[in-house]
Amino acid sequence: MVVSKAGHLTRAYETELSARELEAMADVNYAPADVGAAIASGSFRTMGMIVAPCSIRTLAEIASCVSSSLLTRAADVCLKERRRVVLLVRETPLHAGHLRAMLAATEMGAVVMPPVPAFYTRPQSIRDIVDQTAARALDLFDIDAPDIPRWTGQPIP
Repeated sequence: MVVSKAGHLTRAYETELSARELEAMADVNYAPADVGAAIASGSFRTMGMIVAPCSIRTLAEIASCVSSSLLTRAADVCLKERRRVVLLVRETPLHAGHLRAMLAATEMGAVVMPPVPAFYTRPQSIRDIVDQTAARALDLFDIDAPDIPRWTGQPIP
């Protein structure tokens, strides 16, 4: 896991988790400035990466192949190695520059996945919405989240 300075601000504003609690959820944590970390090399095998949330700045760096941190370097490595990169872009509304960056990232192989709530699941809490979004992102890596409701063609009771 790589958490940017802005990512830690977002964590503090939007969750009850401390930095230490968040880092305890990961197998490995990397500092954003550690551009020599294992994930900065294509020879280090991964399935890819999820950038969540993905700021417009991070999207723009990835789309323009600018690597100012380990986060954007790792994304660039995944793209050059043809590995999946999923960008949960949360900005709204969008202007043409944002859309162009999304298109550029998509053309390079990234998947732009705005975390849009799935209301057909009838979420009862913010956690339900977050869990559904996380499960959909994991689906893109063929990682199953078995407890997440899925659309079956019929309304979920």
